[in-house]
Amino acid sequence: MDNTTYTPSPKKTRGAAKIVALSLCCSLVGGAAGAVGMAGYQYLFQNAGEMYIENIEDDSSTSKMYVGEREEKKLDVVSVDSSKVLTAAEIYAANVNSTVGISATVRSTSRGRTVEGTASGSGFILTSDGYIVTNYHVVEGATAIKVNTYDNSTYEAKLVGYDDSNDIAVLKVDASGLSPVVLGDSDKMNVGDNVVAIGNPLGELTFTLTAGMVSALNRQITIDDMSMNLIQTDCAINSGNSGGALFNSYGEVIGMTNAKYSSSGNSSSASIDNIAFAIPSNTVSNIVTSIIEKGYVEKVYIGVTVSASYGQRGSQNVQGVTVKSVTEGSPAEEAGIQEGDIITAVNGEKITSASGLSAWTSKSKAGDVLTLSIIRDGENIELKVTLGVRQQTTAPEDNEDDRDQDFPDQSRDGNSGWESPYGRR
Repeated sequence: MDNTTYTPSPKKTRGAAKIVALSLCCSLVGGAAGAVGMAGYQYLFQNAGEMYIENIEDDSSTSKMYVGEREEKKLDVVSVDSSKVLTAAEIYAANVNSTVGISATVRSTSRGRTVEGTASGSGFILTSDGYIVTNYHVVEGATAIKVNTYDNSTYEAKLVGYDDSNDIAVLKVDASGLSPVVLGDSDKMNVGDNVVAIGNPLGELTFTLTAGMVSALNRQITIDDMSMNLIQTDCAINSGNSGGALFNSYGEVIGMTNAKYSSSGNSSSASIDNIAFAIPSNTVSNIVTSIIEKGYVEKVYIGVTVSASYGQRGSQNVQGVTVKSVTEGSPAEEAGIQEGDIITAVNGEKITSASGLSAWTSKSKAGDVLTLSIIRDGENIELKVTLGVRQQTTAPEDNEDDRDQDFPDQSRDGNSGWESPYGRR
């Protein structure tokens, strides 16, 4: 595709096309968005029972110990008949009450002053008792979140948890009797299948439907040095659509819109239209279920932090990633990987960026063995690492440093990243 490349932030490169996070789908009004933490929110699912002892003064001088018990939160899965092919009008009628508009209040500091603005996005209702799913970048750093439904009801929402690397967040509103969506199987989608999106483009044209088809499956897209496998669609997706549902012809959610291809606006560049992306519903379902039921998600990991490495090493012209740290007890440590090692290939495939290494863990599962080609002290060696799995907590009060640390300190690649006009990440 001529003049169409993945590029870093516009602060670094101009005049080229780029993947635009639908924080482009996150309209900001009244100020720049900031990365303000979610301190003050209480995580909803702390299952540890309280224990206390009460002394009873009676003839037997006994003491009673009380142990609090409560049922663990579970998501009941209800099967419904979704075998009928629906028209776009029927899909809209069946699901418009299951889609929501989201307004997030965000703050940033500019020239010593605190500026407050509003980021607008979309979402969809997962359960009738108020669990709602959206993109994490819609609510990242929010100090307050409001959810608006099609019947003009407005709810204050709390951030239950999130998975930053997959751009998924779970919200909760105090409501009952809501209309939940029906989740479909994204693995059953085919290129050419008809799809429709319902969302709030521009944050103003609320509950808008756009129609198209699946343009491609398993598109490996790098966003902010994080590799994601996404559904590509030609549905018109614009600012404010972030977190909205992508429906198949049966009215099932098979994806959540989160990014689009965008031209730079340079008059010398060709216009780019209707190249948008959605997170597959199976990915969304697995992560959301884990967040609600367990309070964490499980991630396959190696256990290293890395940064891009270029230049001469002795007689070798090296391209790869340099290991900056190795997590204690991690698969990397067990495999013998050391700080300062330069990883140049995985299973024979060259690695030139942190996102390239991250892509291997994204598409692998625990127990898979990767062969890493490494330069250490000028020598070429190979090490085999067996991928492990660990829990990543997702409660909003968690410190940023507690997130998945496999690739947190990577430098931005020259051919990846999304434009983030509102200060995401």
